[in-house]
Amino acid sequence: MEEPQKFYTVRGYQLLEQNNKLLTSSMEDYLEMIYRNSLEEGYIRINELAELLNVQAPSATKMVQKLTHLGLLDYKKYGIIFLTENGKEIGKFLFNRHAVLEDFLRHIGVTESILFETELIEHNITANTLHRIELLNRFFDTFPDIMEKFKKFINE
Repeated sequence: MEEPQKFYTVRGYQLLEQNNKLLTSSMEDYLEMIYRNSLEEGYIRINELAELLNVQAPSATKMVQKLTHLGLLDYKKYGIIFLTENGKEIGKFLFNRHAVLEDFLRHIGVTESILFETELIEHNITANTLHRIELLNRFFDTFPDIMEKFKKFINE
């Protein structure tokens, strides 16, 4: 299994808490997807973003405008979307939060609808619980014999 990138700093958790009041779950999903895409290309276009999130382009445009107003994106009408420095920082945190939760669900044997399960959890988890799950993931990776015992236990 590919190891997710790590980004677990106090600043990341502070950003999440600070922006939790400003960002809806939908806004987080947009930022996370824009960040994912920016890792490869550095930007994304509205139509591509809408397609990736399974929404209509006008809906994507409205959300991008809101995120631009919050200073998280740089977007010009009919142009391409870039993350601001603050947007990159939050996007990276959201991306890694998703990876930690998905990794945890794989560890405990969730295989069907893992994306759906991850999405349900990620927007409602506290920073403290997320940190504990990340530690548990590292524990499982450090002690694979414990993981094997757990797998055997759940299969009995």
